Amino acid sequence: MGLRETLTLRRAWRNDTGNQSIYPLRQVTPTTQEELSAVVREAESDGCTVRAVGSGHSWSDVALTDGILVRPEGLAEPLDLEADLLRAGVIDAYRQDGITLVRVQAGMTIAKLNAHLQSLELALPNMGGFDGQTVAGVISTSTHGSGIGYGPLPDLVRSLDVVGAGGMVHRIEPSDGPTDPATFQARYPDIQLEQDDRWFNAAVVGMGCMGLIYSVTLAVGPLFYLREIRTMSTWSTVREQLAHGNVLSENVHYEVLFNPYPRDDGEVECLVTTRNPIDRSKYRHDHRRSRSLLMELAARFPLTPLLIDLAVGLVPRISPFLIAQALKALVNDDYVNISYRVFNIGAANYLPAYSAEIGVPIDERQLHLAAVERIVDVARQRRLLGDVYHSSPISLRFVKATDAYMSMMQGRDTVMIELIMSTHTVGGMELLAAHERALYLLGGRPHWGQINSLTGSHGLVASMYPHYDDWQEIHAELNASGVFDSPFSKRVGLSRAEFDA
Repeated sequence: MGLRETLTLRRAWRNDTGNQSIYPLRQVTPTTQEELSAVVREAESDGCTVRAVGSGHSWSDVALTDGILVRPEGLAEPLDLEADLLRAGVIDAYRQDGITLVRVQAGMTIAKLNAHLQSLELALPNMGGFDGQTVAGVISTSTHGSGIGYGPLPDLVRSLDVVGAGGMVHRIEPSDGPTDPATFQARYPDIQLEQDDRWFNAAVVGMGCMGLIYSVTLAVGPLFYLREIRTMSTWSTVREQLAHGNVLSENVHYEVLFNPYPRDDGEVECLVTTRNPIDRSKYRHDHRRSRSLLMELAARFPLTPLLIDLAVGLVPRISPFLIAQALKALVNDDYVNISYRVFNIGAANYLPAYSAEIGVPIDERQLHLAAVERIVDVARQRRLLGDVYHSSPISLRFVKATDAYMSMMQGRDTVMIELIMSTHTVGGMELLAAHERALYLLGGRPHWGQINSLTGSHGLVASMYPHYDDWQEIHAELNASGVFDSPFSKRVGLSRAEFDA
């Protein structure tokens, strides 16, 4: 059956919260690398564009296309590593570092990946707070966890197979990538092997602009367990601890939630979360394997978000109190489980919301600390100017620098500041825009997959990313025909438009 015969007729595609939608020309669900190549050639022949979507958990327009939309469901299985195509001794070298290579199709969700790894007694060394995204989605937008010893999830990638312009398949790896060039080209003469740091650092965070990712080879570690402890504190205490840096080095995973509205005594309330590995034997003897049952049930109760929206809509000034109570309800002195269950923040993921997330550098200037005071000040101003309030706590997560050219953490350790809004927060978008502008003045870079107002004007994106021109050089090769352009890439200025009078 041909690709055109398997396509879905024109209909709307919407993201998970419904704040982004589009009517692509066609929706297709390929199941092989060959079909991905065919859909790219078909789009080029028809003079339209093509773009792959993940599971729809991005709140920005990053996944939208007005051409052919490629759905991920048909590319969600584990793949053979083909160890005989790897360089001699590479597997043993990785094993000495506690690393195992696994290869999966890019449309696999993180939840399915975790289950697959667990069956092999393996685990991701780090992950974000949610597991519904696809592997390609979290890599392409530089999704991250919280732990200053860990970079974003693209840093787990050792090799990726990408279908570029003309339907050409590229295997892209760092210069010291695991594939043996001679053996690989003998078996796959039609696939272009690129073992080059510039290619890899450009392609690994491509926001869908570099092509259609077919498969990813990841570096994972042994199965492990975590103990999570959540305690209340104040920003004055947390600030001092962060200024000295001890809490980041003493805890493998560390993050902060805070209420942007100070108490009457001027203190900003914080919830501090630490997650540290524990021995499996302690897990087996520990029966505290769940977070607050009441909070989990409340978050999953269908009327909960409606009641919150109703209360905040009728009495906006109640928001600071509700945020304070939410932080206290999250206190948990001891939660132990397998790593991926602890990383996943749980039922809170099911509350309808959207967010912006801005990365501010962690360095001797301590801009990451000034950012919290800036947020508190913006929240105060907007409350006075327009009676606009936050509807959720704000999170701080700490991420190691990466070499990926278009990652928010490129070249610098970063605090990622997530500003979450209940879906129907009055003035929510206005408030996020105000925070975004304020944090740009502190060197902020917005998360590609979350609400942002980036534009291609005045060289804004190029000013944020020192290797922007390097990224564009590789982009010009993988997207030579412009087939991967999109409303997002045009808005942000990643597409190269031309005008001839």
